[in-house]
Amino acid sequence: MTTFLFDGDDTAPTTILLAHGAGASMDSPSMTATAKALAASGFQVARFEFHYMAARRYGHRKPPPRAETVNPEYIKAIADLRARGVTGKLIIGGKSMGGRVASMVADEMFAKGEIAGLVCLGYPFHPPAKPEQLRTKHLVGLKTSTLIFQGTRDEFGTKDEVAGYGLSDQIEVVWLEDGDHDLKPRKSVSGFSTGDHLKTLAETVRDWVQDLD
Repeated sequence: MTTFLFDGDDTAPTTILLAHGAGASMDSPSMTATAKALAASGFQVARFEFHYMAARRYGHRKPPPRAETVNPEYIKAIADLRARGVTGKLIIGGKSMGGRVASMVADEMFAKGEIAGLVCLGYPFHPPAKPEQLRTKHLVGLKTSTLIFQGTRDEFGTKDEVAGYGLSDQIEVVWLEDGDHDLKPRKSVSGFSTGDHLKTLAETVRDWVQDLD
């Protein structure tokens, strides 16, 4: 059974399931702050870890696997969440690699009526300094309604680069001023704090969810 970390009200009409990025756990400061911001906007938020990350808690230092190899773990997490009695609208997503994995299973889950949408936090459009190694092929024909939150300083995909990708019209990219891959801005440069961006993120997701079937 998948182990979950929950935030927010368990009677919330919408639950957001989030997976972590390649290098940081589900309870990293960035993931925790994001979950709490979403919970404050009225969502129940469930976080989980892929097996390789969970194993690190027991001293097994496993490198991140290829993202597509953990797709079945994400699908199992959705089933396990429902098995725990979580009902209502479900949005899946995650941070960086976690969002990428969610995006690879989204259309299958959407077609089955399992999920209502997808939220990606800092999508890894390409590895840093390797803009030619795109991870966007499956995003061109994506049928699931999707929000991608991207910092304008994210080295995994800049605003100019993303503008040329020809993504599905189901995808809306929300740019957060001066945010890095964790969506963190430099307040002295942008005037925004991480809290400001997370509030924008949570409110944007809340408004978007209201328009989903």
